[in-house]
Amino acid sequence: MILMNRLLIVLCVLALSACATRPPSNAGNICAIFKENPKWYKHAKSSSKQWGGPIHLPMAIMYQESRFIHDAKPPMQYFLWVIPTGRASNAYGYAQALKSTWAQYQREVGSRFRDRDDFANAYDFIQWYMHKTFQINGVVKSDYYSHYLNYHEGQGGYSRGTYKSKKWLLNVAQRVDQRAKQYSEQMQGCVGELDSMRTGWFW
Repeated sequence: MILMNRLLIVLCVLALSACATRPPSNAGNICAIFKENPKWYKHAKSSSKQWGGPIHLPMAIMYQESRFIHDAKPPMQYFLWVIPTGRASNAYGYAQALKSTWAQYQREVGSRFRDRDDFANAYDFIQWYMHKTFQINGVVKSDYYSHYLNYHEGQGGYSRGTYKSKKWLLNVAQRVDQRAKQYSEQMQGCVGELDSMRTGWFW
């Protein structure tokens, strides 16, 4: 009986872990995302309050960067389509954060125990980065388009205008801008319901 109980506990933990890392079933609707993952909303709301950024923009950036896949990496590159030569960068996780930028984030928030494949940490990273962008380049947090360009090119690259010759990147920034606006409109219709959700382990 004891062995059976322990086995059931292990299976429950594994099932909960799988649910915690599985991408949302309807990533195109922020209400559906947060209803499926109530703790994501709790973390997003708390981080948004701390850094002063809108809840929906980091979600739009995550959609673009990883499609909410917790362990996402840049695709492998190949020489002559056969020999693997490595990945384009060491970006990883929900936010596709680089090691160096993640290390800076850890130092500034005072915590070494944060992981790029943890939603709460990755979401907070994007909010922190948006705040840095506002401080360094003066980009208001309602300018979704410019925030994504800063996120992709870095604040230094943005100030130098490195994005101006990258038409493909401007198109991506436009898509992020449109998705952020779509997420914002969706949230207006469900924020009351989201605020009333229970997030305890039992629920």
